[in-house]
Amino acid sequence: MITDVAGIRVGHWTDPIGRTGCTVVLPPPGTVASGEVRGGAPGTRETDLLRPGMLVQHADAILLSGGSAFGLAAADGVVRWLEEDGRGVDAGVARVPIVPAAVLFDLGVGDPGARPDAAAGYAAAAAAGTSVEEGQVGAGTGATVGTVAGPERAVPGGIGSAARAAGGVTVGAIAAVNAYGVVVDDEGAPIAGALPADGSEGWTPFRPPPATNTTLAVVATDARLSRERAHLLAVAAHDALARAIEPSHTMWDGDTIFTLATGATEGPQDAIERLAEAALVEAIRRAVTAEGRRR
Repeated sequence: MITDVAGIRVGHWTDPIGRTGCTVVLPPPGTVASGEVRGGAPGTRETDLLRPGMLVQHADAILLSGGSAFGLAAADGVVRWLEEDGRGVDAGVARVPIVPAAVLFDLGVGDPGARPDAAAGYAAAAAAGTSVEEGQVGAGTGATVGTVAGPERAVPGGIGSAARAAGGVTVGAIAAVNAYGVVVDDEGAPIAGALPADGSEGWTPFRPPPATNTTLAVVATDARLSRERAHLLAVAAHDALARAIEPSHTMWDGDTIFTLATGATEGPQDAIERLAEAALVEAIRRAVTAEGRRR
């Protein structure tokens, strides 16, 4: 799990009736953060400060949420929880918690009026621990995959997590998979969702409304990375989406990957990127095959 990286904790808030939820990843203090947003339909908060060259280098939490743009409100609750815990940038008169966030669209599943709010974000942060529940929980509660074949052929998505370790470095990933595309194995065969064997026989991809799909992920490592190297890790990690989801990074997806580096170990960038891709590919596939498992 992503919590194989020492100091990383994960908490979910789940609304099983409204079919939505949110997930919070809490790193230890001083964790360097970055990210990379792709696809044509992102919904995000605090992502500009994750770019190289920005003043603040660290993040206090990462929020992944359902509820589309409404779900960004859950970040307010995470900020409040962190402030009560004494976390945040020391601005002299107050500590200001830094909580980058991204949302996915799940309003078409369950109750469209059910959205994660500040209370949900607070509850997810308060629930954070080292065990990670997978499947249709947290930000993956109302997720679907395979909309490319039409909404009637879409199947449940969800949350998945995995980790890889080599050379004294550990890299973990967690993904909320709500993709327009189909989740595939290494041979390109569908694991979840349906794709035609080819583009013939009159099969036409479904064109959904804007901003109705997205895969969100957090990649964490115990390696020491600068903001620049953490950003390169996020860029490289997007290869996992291209490998596990067909198609990915479309104009209907808001695919977003955050990276966290706790700085406890040292490792070469290329090796860390390979571990990240492998961990995130497995996390994506576990998201659509897990059934409420906890590890």
